[in-house]
Amino acid sequence: QVQLVESGGGLVQAGGSLRLSCAASGRTFSNYVMGWFRQAPGKERELVASISWNGGRTYYADSVKGRFTISRDNAKNTMLLQMNSLKPEDTAVYYCAAGSSLSIQASRYEYWGQGTQVTVSS
Repeated sequence: QVQLVESGGGLVQAGGSLRLSCAASGRTFSNYVMGWFRQAPGKERELVASISWNGGRTYYADSVKGRFTISRDNAKNTMLLQMNSLKPEDTAVYYCAAGSSLSIQASRYEYWGQGTQVTVSS
């Protein structure tokens, strides 16, 4: 089992920044690929960014490329999502997830956090 806890969400004006953190405990963190997903009301959960075991490979959704940066620190069992130039359409609940292989599909991730709300006002 892997336990994941997100933090760092909140309310920010458009153009502002937030940094989300995901703290992991349980099984060896470095064994898992990690991803940040988000889900807005009435919409499906979508992958925002993902990162490989050692951080050597990353993926970003087109909608966040150039604005968001994913990173991980295996020594601290943490993953970050730096979000800059935020837009109202970034408003959603953000979830961190752990899986065995890089995928854009939520069903391929085995462990999930409880989510943190990000609200971007216009």
